[in-house]
Amino acid sequence: MATKIEDEVNDVVVVKRDLTALELPTAMPVPVKAGLEGVVAAESQISAVDGLNGTLSYRGIDIGQFAQHATYEETVYLLWTGKLPTRVQLTEFAGRMVAEREIDESIQHLLTIIPRTITPINALRTAVSALSGLEEDTDDRAPEVNQAKALRLTAKFPTIVASYHRCRLGLERVAPDPDLSHAANFLYMLHGKRPTPQVARAMDLIMLLLSDHGFNASTFAARVTASTLSDMYAAVTTALGTLKGPLHGGANHRSMQMLLEIGSIDNAEPYIDAALAEKRRIMGFGHRVYRQTSDPRCVYVRRMLYEVCEELGDMYWYELAVTIEEMMAIKRGLFPNVDFYSAPLMYLLGLPLDLFVPLFAISRVPGWTAHIMEQYEHNRLFRPVCAYTGYRNRAYVPIEER
Repeated sequence: MATKIEDEVNDVVVVKRDLTALELPTAMPVPVKAGLEGVVAAESQISAVDGLNGTLSYRGIDIGQFAQHATYEETVYLLWTGKLPTRVQLTEFAGRMVAEREIDESIQHLLTIIPRTITPINALRTAVSALSGLEEDTDDRAPEVNQAKALRLTAKFPTIVASYHRCRLGLERVAPDPDLSHAANFLYMLHGKRPTPQVARAMDLIMLLLSDHGFNASTFAARVTASTLSDMYAAVTTALGTLKGPLHGGANHRSMQMLLEIGSIDNAEPYIDAALAEKRRIMGFGHRVYRQTSDPRCVYVRRMLYEVCEELGDMYWYELAVTIEEMMAIKRGLFPNVDFYSAPLMYLLGLPLDLFVPLFAISRVPGWTAHIMEQYEHNRLFRPVCAYTGYRNRAYVPIEER
């Protein structure tokens, strides 16, 4: 018996040696792409980000056409189905979203009992985890089932964020208004009054411009989770955790903090000069993808900021932002990204700074869910390798000898 066991152990050792022989030699240099920069991880038909030419398209349609003609609901329909809806289809689709806006009493109760020290983005993440418990078919990945889940998540995100915000302020929650668009309804639930058409359109524009952007960090994180065949709620929760990071979703928040710190147009140049001399980053400028060109979304947000300032009769935020943009072009040759102009626009729409990231999530959840569904359709588990740079051939030292 002992001989048989020894033979089996030897067989295992032989197999292990054979597999090791297939690995790269230790001395061979292994190319590493820090941050996976430039690495093609998968194929997608949802959005195309061209950093070289400064373009962005959803399902092959340039973002500018959406900014000038489309609504958020129309954009979401395209992201999920690959087709633009007819008027009848859009009306039916918008109606389905309206019907799913309200949140269950258990979720409402949850938002009242979680600590008030929890930030809104963390409250949203917690609520999404809880929402999964209300699904009878959480692990059913049939396309029609997943699209229904995506619709419920997209419809409920604004209600969750607005409800938690009002709850932490000690205000009565405002129920969704079925007569308002997705964007206008969010502002209504947040502030308790209907927004003007201009303000509602501004919110709609922000949402549709942020609804997808290729394999950004949160989208890729969602696809990694989905690649394990985990459920959609888990994948979206992963995306929310990734979005929270200041290097991703927090950029618009930090841009607004900078604008508030500058305080006046006269102080803009001294502030920028001092920041550049101290090698501090000017928030809202430069982009991981759009390095030599302007972010294609920026022009439309800048124009909307002008229109909202004009309606309010105060051009201060627009003039300050344009002044800084012109200075950065001259002093550093850098272009603003979508965060720079969307920050003062969100501020004018009445969002406190800690709701900037949740608004990003409200806008992006259709993109996340579109990518999750695409991942399920052509799934392969993400399993990259790493270049090991630690110790080798170390001897184990018994605990008595340490």
